[in-house]
Amino acid sequence: MQLQHVNVKLLVHKPADAGLNPLIPVFHGWIESQNAEELLIDVADYSHVPAGPGVVLIGHEGNYSVDNTDNRLGVRYNRKAVVDGGNQECLAQATRAALAACSRLEAEARLGGTFRFNGQEIEIFINDRLVAPNNLATREALDPDFHLFLRKLFRGAEYSISHSTDPRSLFTVFVKAARPFSVAELLEALA
Repeated sequence: MQLQHVNVKLLVHKPADAGLNPLIPVFHGWIESQNAEELLIDVADYSHVPAGPGVVLIGHEGNYSVDNTDNRLGVRYNRKAVVDGGNQECLAQATRAALAACSRLEAEARLGGTFRFNGQEIEIFINDRLVAPNNLATREALDPDFHLFLRKLFRGAEYSISHSTDPRSLFTVFVKAARPFSVAELLEALA
């Protein structure tokens, strides 16, 4: 099973009462500077939608967002373009992009340190129901790829995996590391 359209969400601590509105000028600044590895195009504000997509930075190859789907706030990367390589390359590319975005948000002075990766929880989605329907057969086919990738990401440290079981949902892997990791540690593991 060849993966594409990998999404990675890094759960973050809840920010202060400012909500997601401060992200809009930050994401516009990213568009102006174009210093990401991808072409960034526009910003969409869905922060008014309860438990929704939040604020989305739309790119040509992928979208970045601070997403609150299922009331689980996180920095999410949604890969739209095809990635050359196998499943490990697709998982690594999307995870690096999410980590890089999280790192930039953590360092963003205009946000005053309000966005911080919680250090342990990551969600990985496959945004292609035809290739990866949310069922047991997909889990069994992809578990070896996920375990290989996560052993590298967490440098052999323990972690647990659970899956969404709703067949109407995207194929989703919920990962929780046994100990906290910083964004820098995870980026270094993927270097």
